[in-house]
Amino acid sequence: MPEGASQDSAMAEISEATTSSDPLNTKSEEENFDPKTMRKTKPGLKRLFLTLTVFISFLIALPFLLKSIEIYRAPLPFEDIDLLSTEMEKNHLVFPCQFQAVFVNFYEITAVNELGLLIDSHMQKLTSENSPPCGTCGNNVTVAVTIDSNSNCIHRESGNGNGKWQCGMLNGFDKVNDHDEDFDEYLESVLDSTSRKVYTVVVINRKQEDVRIVVGKYRHAWIVGNDSVEKAIEKMAEIFIKVFVNGGKEEGSIRGEFMPVGADGKVVLSFSLLNSDPHDWVYDWDFKELDEILLAPVVDALRPVADISVESQVLYHTPKSSYSYWDDTQGSYIFSTKDLPFFVNSNEWHLDTSTAAGGRSKVLHFVLYVPSAKECPLKLQLPNGEISMTNGFISPMWGGIIVWNPPACVENFQMQHLSKHKISSEDLKMISEVFMGQLRQLFGLKSESFYVGGFTTSVLLTSDKGFAEWELDVLSRHHTCFNLLQCGTTLGSLSRLVQSLPRMIIMDEIGKQVKYSLEAAKLSLGNVSLGYSDASAVSSRKARALAEDAFYHPSMMSVSYYSFEHCFAVYSPFFLPVSLHVLLAVIREWKRYKVESRKYLSWKVKVKVE
Repeated sequence: MPEGASQDSAMAEISEATTSSDPLNTKSEEENFDPKTMRKTKPGLKRLFLTLTVFISFLIALPFLLKSIEIYRAPLPFEDIDLLSTEMEKNHLVFPCQFQAVFVNFYEITAVNELGLLIDSHMQKLTSENSPPCGTCGNNVTVAVTIDSNSNCIHRESGNGNGKWQCGMLNGFDKVNDHDEDFDEYLESVLDSTSRKVYTVVVINRKQEDVRIVVGKYRHAWIVGNDSVEKAIEKMAEIFIKVFVNGGKEEGSIRGEFMPVGADGKVVLSFSLLNSDPHDWVYDWDFKELDEILLAPVVDALRPVADISVESQVLYHTPKSSYSYWDDTQGSYIFSTKDLPFFVNSNEWHLDTSTAAGGRSKVLHFVLYVPSAKECPLKLQLPNGEISMTNGFISPMWGGIIVWNPPACVENFQMQHLSKHKISSEDLKMISEVFMGQLRQLFGLKSESFYVGGFTTSVLLTSDKGFAEWELDVLSRHHTCFNLLQCGTTLGSLSRLVQSLPRMIIMDEIGKQVKYSLEAAKLSLGNVSLGYSDASAVSSRKARALAEDAFYHPSMMSVSYYSFEHCFAVYSPFFLPVSLHVLLAVIREWKRYKVESRKYLSWKVKVKVE
C-alpha cells in the first residue's frame, strides 16, 4: 500500500486532470462538478496569443502606414512673413532726402535759419496732406541753407553735412545762361552729388529781364534772375518736391500696374523693323549702331531697377490693321488716335519670338513700321488736329511704335522696286531719340525737355544715357516700394495657402527661397532707412523675384494635395473593418480567457475544500 500511495501522489503531480481510482470518490466529484461554472483543465493561451499577435502586428504597422502617407513640409517663417506683409500694407516706405539751398549774391539777407524754416514750410504745403505716397520722402527731409555773397558766407547745416557748398565757387563763372551743359558739369565737379546723394538748388541773383530755371542731369538745379527771396523760396520748394522727389508727375508716384518690369526683375527690349509690303521696298538697319547710340547706356543706367536684355529682328509682309485716308491739306495719308487700338496686326506681326523672355520676364516691343507705297507718307493726327512731330505712340505695358516714311515716298518708287535699302545714320539717330522718349514714358517719366510747374517753367537737361541721376533716383524709389509691396503680398498669400492646406508639399527649395526673400526684403528696408535708393532697388528686386519663384514653384502646382478627411476616406474602407474585427476578437478572447480562468479557479477551490 505505501508503494501504491506514492504512485498515486506522483500521478497527481504530473496532471491535475487525473481522477481518483476510488469509485466512490469519483462519483462524489461528478455529483459536485458544475460544468457551467467550473472546469478541471487550465485554459490555454494559444488563441489569446494568436489574437494578440495579430493585433500587435497591426499596431506595429500603423507608424509605417502613417509614414508612407506623410507629406514633407519644410518649415516656413510664418511670423516673419506676417510682420513683413503687415508692415508693407500699413506703413508706406519713406526715404530720407537731403536738400541744399544756396543763395548767391543776396546781400540783404542774413537770417539763414529763417530761410531754412520757410523752405521747410513751403515743402510741407506741397507734400500730400494725408500719408505720403510710397516711394517719396514725405516729411523725412533735411534742408541745409547757404548764403554766398562777397561779404557774407553763412551756413545752416543739416543732416550729415554731405555736399556742403563752398562759398566763392561761382566767382569768375559769368556764362551761366550761355552754356547750360558746361555749368551743369561744373556744379557736379564741385558738389559731387553722384556719391553724396544731396539735391541742390542754387539761386543766383542777377539783373536780367526774365527768371530762368534749369534742372541739370545730375542732382542739382539753378535759378538765374532778379527775383525776390520769397519767390525764390517758392520755386526752390517746387523743384525739391515736384521734380526731385516726384519726378515731375503730379500724383507723385508711378502706378504699380504700369511698372514695365517682370516679376523676376527682367525686361527684354525687343526691336522690330516691319516692312509692310516688300514688293514696294525693303529696308534694313544697322542695329549695332542703334545699340551703341541708345541701348548700351540705357541698360547700364537702369541696372539697379531691372536686368535688361536686348534683341532685334526684321519682318516682312506686315500690314497694319487700321485704315488710313488721304488728306489733300497735309498731302499724306492720315490715321488718327482713334485708330491706334487697331493699328497692331497681331495676326501678321509675329513679334513674340523671344527665347530670352522665359518665365515671368517682361517684353517691351519697339516697332519701326515702314508703310507700303499705297499709303505713304503715313502720318499720325493728334486729337487737336495737328500732326505728330514724332509720328509715333506708345501702348502702356506693351511698347511703342514709330511710323517711318522712307525717302522713296516722295520719289518714283517704281525705280526702287525690290531694291534693298539701309536706314541712314542720321535717320537712325532721330529714331533712337523717339524710342528713348517712348521708353521714358513707359517707365512713367516725361518725354519732354521741360517741366511746367505752378510758378514757372523749368528746362530739363537731357543725359546721354537717357535718364538724369535724379530721375534714376525716382525710379529706384518707386520700384523699391512696388517690389516690396508685391513681395509682402506674395509671401502673405503663400503663407495663407500653406496653412490652409496641411497636406501641401513644401520642398526645401521653397523654404530657402522664402528665407532668402525675407533677408533681401530686410536688407532693402535697411537701405531705405539709410537713403541708398540704388541698393534698396536691387535688394527689393531680388526679394520679389525669390517670393515669386517660391509661390510659383512647380511642386506648388501639384494636383495631389488632399485633406486629411480625404485620406481617411480612402484608407478607412479597408483598414477600418479589418481593424475593428481584430479589436473585437482580442476583446472577445480576453473575456473568454478570464471566464475560463474563473471556472478553473472555482474547481480548484472546491477540490481543496473537500
